[in-house]
Amino acid sequence: MSLNSRYRGKNVLITGGLGFIGSNTAIKLAKIGARVTIVDSMIPEYGGNIFNIAPVEKKVKINFCDITDKNAMEWIVKDQHYIFHLAGQVSHIMSYTNPYNDIEYNITGTVIILEACRKYNPKAKIIYTGTRGQYGPSTKLPVSEKAHTNPKGLYEITNLTAEKILEVYNNNHGINSVLTRITNVYGPRSQMKTDKYGVANWFVRLALDDGTIPIFGSGTIKRDFVYIDDVVNALLKLPLSKKCFGQIFNIGHREVSNFKELAEKIVRIAGRGRIQYTPFSEERKKQEPGDFYSDIRKIKKYISWEPKISLDDGLKNTIDYYNKHKQYYW
Repeated sequence: MSLNSRYRGKNVLITGGLGFIGSNTAIKLAKIGARVTIVDSMIPEYGGNIFNIAPVEKKVKINFCDITDKNAMEWIVKDQHYIFHLAGQVSHIMSYTNPYNDIEYNITGTVIILEACRKYNPKAKIIYTGTRGQYGPSTKLPVSEKAHTNPKGLYEITNLTAEKILEVYNNNHGINSVLTRITNVYGPRSQMKTDKYGVANWFVRLALDDGTIPIFGSGTIKRDFVYIDDVVNALLKLPLSKKCFGQIFNIGHREVSNFKELAEKIVRIAGRGRIQYTPFSEERKKQEPGDFYSDIRKIKKYISWEPKISLDDGLKNTIDYYNKHKQYYW
């Protein structure tokens, strides 16, 4: 059965729906006939952007509210068939200077949504987006879902905590949830005003400004970069299979690259910008987990998903998008 037929006419709530992953998810769902409701508090710097949903702005409902607003969330979750819980504090850099938002949004906000579902909509299916940072430094590559978790920062710890809370509600209260750990995602509709959210897209901005892309160390630390369309397709497919509930899934790419190669590709495709090697700052050094790329065999086994977009094609799409629309992001 196709995604179109499974989501057409269904009520879908997306927290953080005006942000990067949320808006791309909203567009896909609205285009295939879902009744989409977006919740976004439009916190400065977090990436909420009305322009992000321009292709479907007349097909979605928007609630400008906070996921920590208990009364609002209890009302909004009613009658929702699917809840894509994407809202949260999503910068590991900011968690070092203001850790309170990580606790408030990533932990408290998640509990408020789950309690609202427990009381008023226990049949809702929740899809949660976590981060590969929950693993911390890897001891064996590629990193599978069975790997030990040893996160290095509060951002990653609060994501892992939220994931554990979702597991408790799935197992004890029957609030079905699918848990994901997403690797380095890039593509259109990301915030582009600061370097605190997503390395790949920030490199794109620097290149498009004909600026200098800083490469820490030798730039050979390994990563897998996954394009936003591939991520959205995975998120939409996961809750359609009952066997996925209560499970953790990596969403990454089988194509392994590094920061040097990423920057070189961006400069080549954009036709401008330059690279400069620089020593790690103390802040960056504390946060850097070393080589990391995901083992995605589990998600392929469960739902036959694997990424379709190569890094070259994904970067071309991303650069084309911001060349056309950068006035809405710069």
